Amino acid sequence: MRTIISNYVKCISVWDMFSDTLTINMLVWYNVITFTMGDECVNEKYIYSGTQKLRCGYTTGSCAAAASMAAAQMLLSGKTVSSVSITVPSGDTLEIPIIHGKLAENSASCSVIKDSGDDPDVTAGIEIIAEICRISHGIIILGGKGVGKVTKAGLDQPVGEWAINSVPRKMITAAVTEIAELYGYNGGFQVTVSVPDGENIAKKTFNPRMGIIGGISIIGTTGIVEPMSSSAMLGTIRAEANMRKAAGYHTLLLTVGNYSEDFIRLKNGDISERTVTCSNFIGDAVDIAVSLKFSGILIVGHIGKLVKLGSGIMNTHSSYADGRMETLIACGVIAGVESRILANLADCATTDAALEILYENGCAEQVLDVLTKRINAYLTARTKGEAEIGAVIFSNKHDLMLKTEKAEELMKRISEE
Repeated sequence: MRTIISNYVKCISVWDMFSDTLTINMLVWYNVITFTMGDECVNEKYIYSGTQKLRCGYTTGSCAAAASMAAAQMLLSGKTVSSVSITVPSGDTLEIPIIHGKLAENSASCSVIKDSGDDPDVTAGIEIIAEICRISHGIIILGGKGVGKVTKAGLDQPVGEWAINSVPRKMITAAVTEIAELYGYNGGFQVTVSVPDGENIAKKTFNPRMGIIGGISIIGTTGIVEPMSSSAMLGTIRAEANMRKAAGYHTLLLTVGNYSEDFIRLKNGDISERTVTCSNFIGDAVDIAVSLKFSGILIVGHIGKLVKLGSGIMNTHSSYADGRMETLIACGVIAGVESRILANLADCATTDAALEILYENGCAEQVLDVLTKRINAYLTARTKGEAEIGAVIFSNKHDLMLKTEKAEELMKRISEE
């Protein structure tokens, strides 16, 4: 399958007599995404998330590569560029529009607007600029305004380097090399990627927490953005976990969200900076921890989420499965609770409401004991003996804190590391 993302653009080019630069000003930008399979062509590419039909887009890495290619072409040809065609790691070919271009005596710069399709990404619509100049040999890739710098070990780039990941670097290198060969240029290039609003956008991302300061990251492994894709979240989990590993920690502390992190800060603020948020992707986060050779994994979460683990549900998002009341009812049956009590749980909207019924009838302790053992069994099965694992399950409303078999030991390890 061959993919083309293209835009129909009307533009004018004018010389700026004061800066001696050629500026391309786009007047109209009509977005058209087409994908071809053989001789067949259909408008736009979509994926389905549940019953939703969602349009795909392209990554910041693709934008940076396209802007770099256009700037190199302008520098070597002296002519304006309205769009470029790049092949991304997925094997697709994208036709990406260039919205601004400036040509000076020894440099050129071009910019691209990121099209995230229907993905609710904070970087959608941002401008990504590549400025390029000649050097004697090689290709040097730098970050400019709005591109972050790495300050913690364990990320894709080393500490002190610009947060332009390895795949986008390869894409940029391939793009400008293609232009050099096209024009018979034997020298090198220095490419500087910048994002004018990058510093503000970064505040809405995980970057500050991950140790990337000053702007966004230029990322992307396939070049294509799939809306609502879990890959971005899983990539973030792996990156944060890898940072903890690089820092010398052997036990990974996973949280499922803000409640979990607040709970840890309240109970043991000294380890709050050790957490890695896995959101609903508990099973995937455990797999990542195992793959990174952590010897221990501790999950901390509210019972409203972690109750699902008692039925082996490892993605706790409601779109995958609910099962909260069914799990508590099953645990109640195993604990020998009367059916008339358990029947009332089926109508509860929240786990806390179900717990209220169990406490009122004096059977909460038995049910929660069964639940804790089931959670432990499913988590242990997930690690396949390659890491010790435990969970701390809490509810502020009921002043509840459950611990699986290994939880206490893992908490101690985390505090001592």
